[in-house]
Amino acid sequence: MKRNLKFSDEKKPPVKKKVAFQVLGTIYASLFLILTFTGYANQIINTSLEEKYPLIPTPQELEYGKKEVRFKSVYIKGNAFLNEGLSLAPFFTAEEIAISKKGLVVKLIKSDKFKASEKEEGYTLKIGKEVVITAYTPQGAFYGLQTFKQLLRKEQGQWMLPQIKIRDWPVFKIRGLLHDTGRNFQSVAQLKEQIDILALYKYNTFHWHLTDNPGWRLESKLYPQLQSDEAFSRGVGKYYTQEDFKEILAYCKARYITVIPEFDIPGHTDAFRRGLGIKTMKDERVLPILLDLFDELMGLAGEKEMPYVHIGTDEVRNEAEYVEDEMILAIMEHVKNKNREVIVWKEGIVIPEDSTSINQLWAYHEGRKGHRFIDSRSNYINHLDPFAGMARLFFQQPARQPKGDSLAMGGILGAWPDNNVLEERDILKQNPIYPSLVFYSEAIWRGKEKDYPEYWAKLPAKNTAEFMDFKEFEEKVLVHRELYFKDKEFPYIRQTDKFWKIIGPFDHEGDFAMKFPVEEEIKQTYEHDGKEYKWNDDAVGGTVHLKHFFNFPAFTEEKSGTYYAYTRIYAPDNRSQEFWIGFQGWSRSGGRRGGPTPKIGQWHFTEPQIWVNDQEIAPPVWQQPNLGSATDEIPFIDEDYFYRKPTLVALNKGWNTVLIKIPHGGNSWKWMFTCVPVEINGRNVREVKDLIFDASF
Repeated sequence: MKRNLKFSDEKKPPVKKKVAFQVLGTIYASLFLILTFTGYANQIINTSLEEKYPLIPTPQELEYGKKEVRFKSVYIKGNAFLNEGLSLAPFFTAEEIAISKKGLVVKLIKSDKFKASEKEEGYTLKIGKEVVITAYTPQGAFYGLQTFKQLLRKEQGQWMLPQIKIRDWPVFKIRGLLHDTGRNFQSVAQLKEQIDILALYKYNTFHWHLTDNPGWRLESKLYPQLQSDEAFSRGVGKYYTQEDFKEILAYCKARYITVIPEFDIPGHTDAFRRGLGIKTMKDERVLPILLDLFDELMGLAGEKEMPYVHIGTDEVRNEAEYVEDEMILAIMEHVKNKNREVIVWKEGIVIPEDSTSINQLWAYHEGRKGHRFIDSRSNYINHLDPFAGMARLFFQQPARQPKGDSLAMGGILGAWPDNNVLEERDILKQNPIYPSLVFYSEAIWRGKEKDYPEYWAKLPAKNTAEFMDFKEFEEKVLVHRELYFKDKEFPYIRQTDKFWKIIGPFDHEGDFAMKFPVEEEIKQTYEHDGKEYKWNDDAVGGTVHLKHFFNFPAFTEEKSGTYYAYTRIYAPDNRSQEFWIGFQGWSRSGGRRGGPTPKIGQWHFTEPQIWVNDQEIAPPVWQQPNLGSATDEIPFIDEDYFYRKPTLVALNKGWNTVLIKIPHGGNSWKWMFTCVPVEINGRNVREVKDLIFDASF
């Protein structure tokens, strides 16, 4: 349906002036495009070494030289780290880099000239007439090699590296990713793919959540009933054999990644009880069985290879899961007696006699006084939007302090796609796992001097120092996307050039369809119900949270109302353009939290709308309309904008107006909108480089 959108009378120019203004606007836009793309072309030719060779995470000390080192072959010399040196030859072969005594010399040197806090994982890298990586440990040498690999480029058949000097080390001991394979099984191959990315970005921990209500996913030879069909409620028969577990352990070990296995007890134990025919965790058979299972687990690897064991203890909320403290304490002592560190969730069962456990923090929970802790607060990828979520990871300070210490061990990102998935690749399609790993790696390796909770739900206002910091890092991410994530799920494009005006919230009095003056006339200010409304120019990004579902600071504290967003998009031609458009970012956990899903003909049950050039854009034809909240077993298919087919929008040559209506209230959980043009090619999503956002009237 076409809207009757018009500009206010006081802003409406005479016809002749209007035509002249449009002509000038078109000339200005064309000139802007010419300058932009000439600049872009020149940038490709004249790009600085820092722009051409961005490193993530950024090393602690970094100095680029002035020239590039060009070579066709390499020569490995002075290898002080056997395994790391041996890995170079197959790497160079795979990259089709010849090995020759006349080639660029690559040296691995051992040195004890590192500070105590830098020795374990620190390294230096110098590239000039030769490549020299110096470290005290093999792990440090490994990280030096990852940096070296990030710097390699090939142009016109010739290999290149920048002149560079680096001294680097991490500020946190634990830097990790958690996968919940208890609820949704992932193959060994898919886990290995992600472990390779962990290694490239210098993560050193894989937290493996092996058990949950749908399944006990690690083979037990002592209690094979846990792998019986009766034990599973989802993914029947899908589990890791003990050989699979050892294979992942070995794969991680070769990449200096420690596996933290988790048996989550006494909550999340439906599969345990189903398989063993046990009704309650207070059954006298439970403790001996659990001790056997933890012994069997610890028997798969020694204490050096697997120093931590996670025993869960979170979300004990059902009577069948209640146990006495003595049972948990007995398990803790048993694990410690095997020379393993015990990790528990916090919030979780607190045992007064426990003085040594490591607390893994989630949601808003703080650690116990005097206990070491791992920070997973606000770090659950399944809740993250691919755009707004990356701002949170960039501006969040791990452990809420600049660096680790005797208590603050580090942070772990959590991937908890609780809902059933149709196929395992959907875990990567429907959760921004790869962008999250890249953005979070900066803070967890390098540290952040300050925490910015005010930007956990929105980007800073444009042209502020904080905005420019994010923009600079975003450019690095886009280079890495092209280099390391081709044909991988990386749902992120440049968003720092997407500018919006927003206005509201208007009180819709419970009627989501209520119209407000913005829909009839665009002007600077409005008077409505005795209140003046003005446009806010600070909104930037692919996704804008108007109010955040976890109450991080956003644009309003109101619980309901109607916002409007406005921008203009310049197109150099008439076209049918793909767009990502969305209004409810489903969290892929807890059913369809904030449901139901929209009916056919709705973008969401709160009745949002979007108009481009006064033409209303129709929502998708949903495959699963009107699903209620408690639909954990029905896989997501097209509910989120970034894994469904994009919406086609007609753009005219010149400036196109975009007006979006975003009501909120009732059971809806997320007050937000997404509207970005994209180019999709298989798994690859890219910017549409010849479109310009400009939020001016």
